[in-house]
Amino acid sequence: MRVFKFGGASVKDPEAVRNVTNILQNYKSDSIVIVISAMGKTTNGLERVVNAHANQTGKAVEYLDEIKAVHYQMIDELFEEPEPVKASINDIFVEADWVLEEEVHPDYDFMYDQLVSVGELVSSKIVSSYLNQVNLPAQWLDARDIIVTDNIYRQAGVQWEETVENAKNKAQPMLEKGGFVITQGFIGTTSENFTTTLGREGSDYTAAIFSYCLDAEDMTIWKDVPGVLTADPRKFDYVTKLDKLSYREAIEMTYYGAKVIHPKTIKPLQNKNISLYVKSFIDPKGTGTLISSAVEDNYPPMVAIEENQALLNISTKDFSFVAEHHMSYLFKKIAETRLQVQMMQNTAISFAICVTNVDGKVEKFTKSIAKDFNVDIDYGLELITVRHYQKDILDNLREGKIILLEERIRKTVQMVVKDVPVMKRKKKTN
Repeated sequence: MRVFKFGGASVKDPEAVRNVTNILQNYKSDSIVIVISAMGKTTNGLERVVNAHANQTGKAVEYLDEIKAVHYQMIDELFEEPEPVKASINDIFVEADWVLEEEVHPDYDFMYDQLVSVGELVSSKIVSSYLNQVNLPAQWLDARDIIVTDNIYRQAGVQWEETVENAKNKAQPMLEKGGFVITQGFIGTTSENFTTTLGREGSDYTAAIFSYCLDAEDMTIWKDVPGVLTADPRKFDYVTKLDKLSYREAIEMTYYGAKVIHPKTIKPLQNKNISLYVKSFIDPKGTGTLISSAVEDNYPPMVAIEENQALLNISTKDFSFVAEHHMSYLFKKIAETRLQVQMMQNTAISFAICVTNVDGKVEKFTKSIAKDFNVDIDYGLELITVRHYQKDILDNLREGKIILLEERIRKTVQMVVKDVPVMKRKKKTN
């Protein structure tokens, strides 16, 4: 039994869906759960719908209709008889229509999950239907029937005991019937049957959840890159593919911001020693990268860059040291506002944290501690992390940067940086 995950880029248009089908032709005798993400930039489009509805701009229905039109056009191009498939996904879109007909929900994150989850449901329906059309038997499974979570919307935590039981009782019998089982990434449900999401780009994590619950032999993430690379090829020249990677190294790199795998993906696989392959849907015969318990002693330098960072320098208003009781209070507020802390450093009189600046969380956190603390904030920063660093690599990355915060541990350097023009001496004029 295996688990595959196909992301949004791999099902972004009719040609991409046909390409996925061609890949699956090579595995038609295997027992596979296939996790499908929303198509292309659908999630971004649905986030625009959420914002429009929350702000009552009058554009939410229009934006949703644009998303519907893209999917209906895709169905027209893929299917010999498109109407039954359109009817099937229209039933899903109706759920979004109902949200938009209601008053704006006071909990933005709750409303977000009810609307944005539509993307995965629709894309998986289309892929499942197309596989059946080309004689690759597939059964559609609602991931919300399997993955039970807590009530923390947009960053839901998995309730593992209930989820494992559901997988054994509902997903396993479907696999035993033969053919592929098609399900959605990114989504789950609370015990009250409200839809939740597992965090942005959480489909990798969904695949790992199914792998763990069903004791998969291995899991494969299909990407538009040949495997795990030493850096983002859009930002760096001369990146190289890693043929093998240990679980530990993969966890470190994803934690520090490497985008190829969702950070929560590795641990469930490591717990059951399930191998993870990262392969290219563009070149499916390529070797990809194997992530497993095999220990590699030597790695080349690997670089991860997180943009849109903010550096908060926090100090007490009464001139006292930042003591243990202050730290306890600050960590409580960090948890309540769900700040994504990337790096932290404290001195006697201040506490600095580097956080990802999204969804107004920085402002919300700052407001919550304003009574007792002063906060100075630098926006628009980058967090650069280098694993297995070398001096020439660090020197190159520092060029044209001001280092606001730096930390070194045995194999890793992290720098919070701001761009500055490189100072050059003026030419002499006569």
